[in-house]
Amino acid sequence: MIYAVWIPLLVPFLAAPAAGRLADALPPVRAVRLLVATSVGLALCGLLALALLVVPGATRFPAVSALGELVRPLSEAAPAVAVPLAAAALALLAGCAATVVRTVHGRRAEFHRAARTSGHADGELVVLHDSRPDAYALPGRTGTAGRIVVTTAMLRALDPAEREALLAHERAHLAGRHHLFTVAVELAALCHPALRSLRGPMAYALERCADEAAAPAVGDRRVVARAIGCAALAARAAGGSARPRPRAALAALAGPVPRRVAALLGRAAPRPRAGRAAAAALLACLVVSATAALDATSDLHSSIEVAQGEAPQR
Repeated sequence: MIYAVWIPLLVPFLAAPAAGRLADALPPVRAVRLLVATSVGLALCGLLALALLVVPGATRFPAVSALGELVRPLSEAAPAVAVPLAAAALALLAGCAATVVRTVHGRRAEFHRAARTSGHADGELVVLHDSRPDAYALPGRTGTAGRIVVTTAMLRALDPAEREALLAHERAHLAGRHHLFTVAVELAALCHPALRSLRGPMAYALERCADEAAAPAVGDRRVVARAIGCAALAARAAGGSARPRPRAALAALAGPVPRRVAALLGRAAPRPRAGRAAAAALLACLVVSATAALDATSDLHSSIEVAQGEAPQR
């Protein structure tokens, strides 16, 4: 356990470079699935590693030792090392838990406020009278459809075909429940600082998913590419910033627009080898982290049996 327990805390730093290459090198749906699995898996392994670090130091206290029926110290490390290490790990766990709970509560409150604001509109489309071009998908509550929010300035900036492409893009976000993937990666990032770098590739991959879903819906990839480009140019020309969006919203203008347009037009060179290499690297990180966490858990269990005066089972 001495060495294995640290591996899940270090592996996320190795996953970040591979994640940056994944979104362009793999089909977007596969990239999204792999990024979500990697983020959540590495976060859970890291939290388990912190919990394992708490136990040896905690058993140095008589009350905890008696509760575990220990007849000898669980850790060979001196109390001056084991106890502060356990306290630091416990503080990190408590901080992660508090941050996650606070974030979830804040997002729910923000989402309900946004739902009340647009709840008076009929149908899926909410048109806001605003001089700044903007458009985004606002997910609905469980069991209800979401809303597509678009400003009057954005509608004026696009021709009818481009408007339909923009709406198809946002419908794809709602149909795919893409906000759930975003929330999963963001919560994972709260549990380990290195996982924050996966939020950018995840946002880009989700936009690519919506772009690819919108293309067959309107029947022309060039129209979707033109709609995204014109919408981005209109927003940039307007200057300033649009009214604040709910953080759960998924906007058509998110991510690097030139890369998205190039992918739609087929101008981005395919990189299957890079995609396979990046996917293999992320899967390797996940497997190594999970294996190390399980190995550390098994070692801790054996140590507890020894400390209880029992022979560890093999």
